[in-house]
Amino acid sequence: MTFAIKAKVTDLLAETFAFGAQKTMYGGKRVAKGDAIFVFASENEDGPGLIASGVVTSAKAIARKRGIARQTPRVSITIKRSAVAKRPFGRSELKRFCDWNDGRPETELNFKFYRQATNKLAGISDEAAAFLHGFF
Repeated sequence: MTFAIKAKVTDLLAETFAFGAQKTMYGGKRVAKGDAIFVFASENEDGPGLIASGVVTSAKAIARKRGIARQTPRVSITIKRSAVAKRPFGRSELKRFCDWNDGRPETELNFKFYRQATNKLAGISDEAAAFLHGFF
């Protein structure tokens, strides 16, 4: 499975990215060492959107807190960058893809990452991964 993460990124050109206790949705909790991943620098945190692709070098599930009924699974991951995005791609490019049932990879990405403003780690389809590869 391929994954994508939208999170606060402080160094857009880092060789390695480390993200602690990231919220997971859409299968994101299944991320494992060796998985392909795309990195979006969150526009909510002044980032430009898609910045890199890479490989997960470590993934560790965070234990749930006792006494809290509903908790979103969280994972800490480290990513080794393999490529830098060659052109912009983020919220402004995806905004118009809002027919949630059209089957387009752009719509999937808009739904998973921008329908809710929260940062998150999510699994993406092979079609969405192939689409994102076109930005590198």
